[in-house]
Amino acid sequence: MLMSASSDFLALCREQIALLTQGMGASFSVVYLTQELVEKPTGDARLIPVMVYPETMVLTHGDEYGETQDGYSIGIANVLALPNQQRRLLKPTSVSSHPSPESDATGKQSLQDEYLLSNNQIVLPLIYEGVMMGLLVTARDDREWNEREEGDIERIAKTLAIACILDQRQAWLQHQLQQEQILQEEQRDLLDNLLHQFRNPLTAIRTFGKLLFKRMLPADTNREVATSIVRESDRLQELLQQFDQVIDLNTADLAPRPLPESQVVMNENVQKPAKPALLLPGTGEKLSDCSLADLLAPLLISAQAIAQERNLQLITEIPHHLPLVKVNEKALREVLSNIIDNALKYTPAGGKILVQCGQKKGNFQGIAISDNGPGIPPEDLEHLGERHYRGVQAQTEIPGTGLGISIAKQLIAEMQGNIEAFSPAINSVITLPHTPGTTFIIWLLTVD
Repeated sequence: MLMSASSDFLALCREQIALLTQGMGASFSVVYLTQELVEKPTGDARLIPVMVYPETMVLTHGDEYGETQDGYSIGIANVLALPNQQRRLLKPTSVSSHPSPESDATGKQSLQDEYLLSNNQIVLPLIYEGVMMGLLVTARDDREWNEREEGDIERIAKTLAIACILDQRQAWLQHQLQQEQILQEEQRDLLDNLLHQFRNPLTAIRTFGKLLFKRMLPADTNREVATSIVRESDRLQELLQQFDQVIDLNTADLAPRPLPESQVVMNENVQKPAKPALLLPGTGEKLSDCSLADLLAPLLISAQAIAQERNLQLITEIPHHLPLVKVNEKALREVLSNIIDNALKYTPAGGKILVQCGQKKGNFQGIAISDNGPGIPPEDLEHLGERHYRGVQAQTEIPGTGLGISIAKQLIAEMQGNIEAFSPAINSVITLPHTPGTTFIIWLLTVD
């Protein structure tokens, strides 16, 4: 079904009818639009008049189209496309009540009876790319149209057809945009509800971790577990706060602002809205000097607890007196968490994970994280780091989103570092027969 015609399209119709009236002496003109788009019509299509000249023309409320004592009468009608004919004739829904003498003699309706036909009237379909959108009807009382005038009228009809299809496309796109905005608002409401419900159990977990820590004796080795619970709860709380800030920023800055009606601004110098802020730890923070051993310590405590639960062996080789690196600590902590988590997740029970520090390459030092899991096929290594790409892992029951390595590579690149992946693993300490394993090396810029 056709969308409502805009005021811009109606203004164009008014100008084109003025050309017919003032330039060619048309006594009346009508622009019809179909109720729905029609592929090159071979039958009837419902028509609605949207622009009429003169405005005092009688508008009938029925389905008739014909002459009255006061002049021409127009109304809702049907259109018949006549093959191989330049002119298109309007067909009344009801048969004329004034049959001609010929029809009386033959008992049949003549073309003059069944269709409105006049030598001074031109009826042209508004067709563009095989789609009919309406009709242009025009006539004059004093003389017939010549060939040049008919060509001009055809060009007017073509102009109206192109304008109509563009108008409909714009209206459809605006409608789709409104539907998308409604859907986004509904999704935002749902997300707000979920996040609100998420905060309560998160606060409870953090509180239980603190209580557990206070009730343990200083010599209790499980105090580190309680400390890890509180630390990871704080990390989640910080991510939630960042998420709220990003959502509020994007909602305010990226909400579409409709232009005033009939106004279109085409200016390359107009400032474009900022890209949505990325919900990544440490985004926008300055780099600082960092000790890898200190940063890794709490992460390895959590990883050791997970490894014990999954019957995995976590091996660490972290030399003393490592040079400092210039990093974003929050971002690097997220990178290491992602890659260590992948090693724990994809290594089967009984396997090994090795975390090594001290590799050197120019002004960079590396952190190598290796496992003896199933490894990564060569065809998947080529796509490693693409968002949502999981390759053969997508066919397993191991959950994942395909975002961890992508996020890690982006964060490390912001620190002027790099991530390399090798499969089979390059460390023979943990490799086993028939388990190629994987090694990730994170290269970080050392402090001068």
